[in-house]
Amino acid sequence: MKIPVDDIPQSPNEISFSERIEDLNAIYTKGEARDFHFPPAVEVDLVYYRSGRELFFQGRFRGVVEACCSRCLKDYSFHMDRPFEFALLPDPASAVRGAEELSRADLGLSFYTTEEIDLAPLIMEQIMLALPTRPLCSEDCRGLCGGCGADLNLGPCACSSAGGDPRMEIFRTLKVGR
Repeated sequence: MKIPVDDIPQSPNEISFSERIEDLNAIYTKGEARDFHFPPAVEVDLVYYRSGRELFFQGRFRGVVEACCSRCLKDYSFHMDRPFEFALLPDPASAVRGAEELSRADLGLSFYTTEEIDLAPLIMEQIMLALPTRPLCSEDCRGLCGGCGADLNLGPCACSSAGGDPRMEIFRTLKVGR
């Protein structure tokens, strides 16, 4: 969705729309890890307004995302329903010629240079920020056995777990409480 900067009022304006996000699938399938698969669109509720030349956006997006569990490697789906907010300021480089370097205070800010705000990349950025760093099918997922690769959620594996890590053998010989 695109909003002309001149059409952004000083009083809050509310809209709801579907934003296409299938471009995220191309981003997340470039590498070897394919942790997430995104739907064609997410539902967005947005409130936007201006204060002078500064533009403010806050809202919520909803959609179902498919993921691969980082412990057991099974595919699962989860419902994403997250709030977001961001502000856009006019680009200082376009207002003042010769100002090519941003100050430390400007590094956390987002700027606009056009007369129309394209919300698609901004919403996709908010979705990427809301994704879990380690997708899990459940908090109590036990994962896969490091020895035989069996799914420990289905039951114990056939490996003998008595041996353990050979690097820790010296600690097993220690006597505690002497």
